[in-house]
Amino acid sequence: MKILDRYILTSYLKTFISVLVILLMIFVLQAVWLYIKELAGKDLDVTVIAKFLIYVIPELMPLVLPLTILLTSIMVFGNFAENYEFAAMKSTGISLQRAMRSLGVFITLLAITTFFFSNNVIPWAKYNSYNLRKNIAKLKPAMVIAEGQFNEVGDQYNIKVAKKSGDRGQYLKEVIIHKKADNKRGNFTTIIAKNGELIGNEDSDVLRLILFDGYFYDDTPPKDYKDREKHPMAKSYFEKYTINVDLSNLNDIDLDQKNISDKYDMLNIQDLNYTIDTLKTAQTKERKEYANNLYNRTSMPVINTGIDVKKTDSTFNGDILSIFNNKQKVQLIDLAQNTFKSTKQIVTSKEKNLKSKQIWLNKHIIALHEKLALGFACIILFFVGAPLGALIRKGGLGLPMVIAILLFLTYHFIGIFAKESSETGSINPALSPWVSTLIMLPLSIYLTKRATEDRGLFEFDHLIEPVKKLLNIKNKDDDSERRELPDAVAEIIADEDHTAPKLSTNKHPEVLKLKADYFVYAKFSLVFWICSAVFIPLYFILKNNKLPEIAFICIQLGIVTWAIYLVYYVVAYTKLVKLYKLLPSTYALSKHVLLLILGIVLYPITYLLRKNKLNSDTSDSLK
Repeated sequence: MKILDRYILTSYLKTFISVLVILLMIFVLQAVWLYIKELAGKDLDVTVIAKFLIYVIPELMPLVLPLTILLTSIMVFGNFAENYEFAAMKSTGISLQRAMRSLGVFITLLAITTFFFSNNVIPWAKYNSYNLRKNIAKLKPAMVIAEGQFNEVGDQYNIKVAKKSGDRGQYLKEVIIHKKADNKRGNFTTIIAKNGELIGNEDSDVLRLILFDGYFYDDTPPKDYKDREKHPMAKSYFEKYTINVDLSNLNDIDLDQKNISDKYDMLNIQDLNYTIDTLKTAQTKERKEYANNLYNRTSMPVINTGIDVKKTDSTFNGDILSIFNNKQKVQLIDLAQNTFKSTKQIVTSKEKNLKSKQIWLNKHIIALHEKLALGFACIILFFVGAPLGALIRKGGLGLPMVIAILLFLTYHFIGIFAKESSETGSINPALSPWVSTLIMLPLSIYLTKRATEDRGLFEFDHLIEPVKKLLNIKNKDDDSERRELPDAVAEIIADEDHTAPKLSTNKHPEVLKLKADYFVYAKFSLVFWICSAVFIPLYFILKNNKLPEIAFICIQLGIVTWAIYLVYYVVAYTKLVKLYKLLPSTYALSKHVLLLILGIVLYPITYLLRKNKLNSDTSDSLK
């Protein structure tokens, strides 16, 4: 390995390891905060918490690793460009691709390692993490009672509370309890109380729930079916009611027990292929059985049973119902309606069932391709970050951090939207894990090409120059080049260009005042344009997210700010017209209708162009 390759690889690895550790700490803290409700108050020892963290870290790698590669690439190559190390390399004939060669080999090996990691380690971590959290949640059901939702406590009770208070959350308000029947399916006993209190002891296997000021409802169906037709129900009022919940079986939990292993994210590629093939076979079989069932419901297979078929065929062109009498017609129509209703119900329920099974199958396909796409994503993001760092010429944690986070959020959210769409079948599930990577691929090619050619990140000269010519805006480079020429040559060029006429001295104060007034009104116009550009799109975003009240406020503010902007725009444009009337006729203000309309809609661009042109024209005429 050459000295240059060793230096670049060492610099990259130092930054890579540092960024990886920092991001892992941030994401681990976020994961702990996410699962804090499951961990708090369980009296877990250090070993269990360490196991939980060990299982969580591999789950975070699909997020942490691409962001680490992107951020490290921007930081390292930005630092090289900022310290003119790339300039030194190029002076010796070393191109950007040559400088990236050793890192390209490292990233390729890392991508291969990432594939094996995602195929073996991540499923193992998810399997152990899920089972550990499931067992932890059973340790103290009293801590599992969450506000605003039903929580299963013990084997017989589902409890919902509106609010918890107290230092241990022992005081409850608006308690609703459904008690399960011993030998029957369903919840026939309901208890409602205004207040309640949980009383328990760490050494006791009994949890006492004391309820105050409530009602007891019992609609358990009698054994006699005739009595069930009377719909009996018992209702009683109580001031104080005590429920003892036996937790002896629940607290005897083995945290190392692992009894759930069939989730799609706990499987490797071999298991996923087998499961996907099994699900597809079962789905095909179920669809065939469903089609045969619908066909048999039409009575077509037995419609001619008991009918002697004549040797000669005959054709009947009349109304089929005219063959039957009125009683038979009513029976046929009634039979057809009942058959249609029942078939419709079967189709609706079966459609939901098939849709849920298709979503389950799609999740397995997505999980399979996510393992393959992760390694390629690392390579693509490296070829996005490395040339981007060389182009922006900034190292450290400032601008590179902002750019890396914006790019990664774009990459991540595209992946999330594609995954959500593919689960429902809107996008092919095999394609969704690759969408964000495929979108980043053209960007990586573009950035690598720009950095190799040592060109800027963006070039808009082919768009700006025609506008400048139309608005008579001069390039500052032309004036600077002219000032650098010898005086004699500059005078000749000035004579050939017919030096611009000067403004009379007595008009200077009026021109300066109009210029100052224009910029005041123009700045106000810019502020209100930005406000309207924020509020109006917010209206559609909030409306689509089912927040009509806030959306209505935003559209009102948007209309008001847009109206104020138009007023300031008209006043500023009037000041500008008056100003140019005072200037010599050489300096003209473009009044093209199309440009005026575009200027109103795209005001920030108009503001910058007019600002440059006005400063240039007034400085030339006031010399």
